[in-house]
Amino acid sequence: MIRALFWLSVIGIGIASLVPVAMLPPQPFNIWDKAQHTLAFAWLAVLGLLSYPKHAPRVALGLLLFGGVIELAQAATGWRYGEWADLAADGVGIGLGAAVWLLLSRHRAIRA
Repeated sequence: MIRALFWLSVIGIGIASLVPVAMLPPQPFNIWDKAQHTLAFAWLAVLGLLSYPKHAPRVALGLLLFGGVIELAQAATGWRYGEWADLAADGVGIGLGAAVWLLLSRHRAIRA
């Protein structure tokens, strides 16, 4: 179930990152663009690491590459902008998500 949620989240974030902004649903609150990147990639990292715990370095690197591909694709669209600072925010999110995953893993180990 978590793997399905992870892959659906990857697809959803990929699509939301590439469609024109006017096609996205209105946000109930406006948060800083870099915070959106950080939160999205923290979410992906937690789900990805829960899904594939034996492949943590690959998951983290894969998500960073995914963020880079998104930025390059946005730059090519003509209606979105690719920014290296967004990729840095993705990296911060991956780091935060990995930290949450580590805490969850330790908590599970203590309870077992």
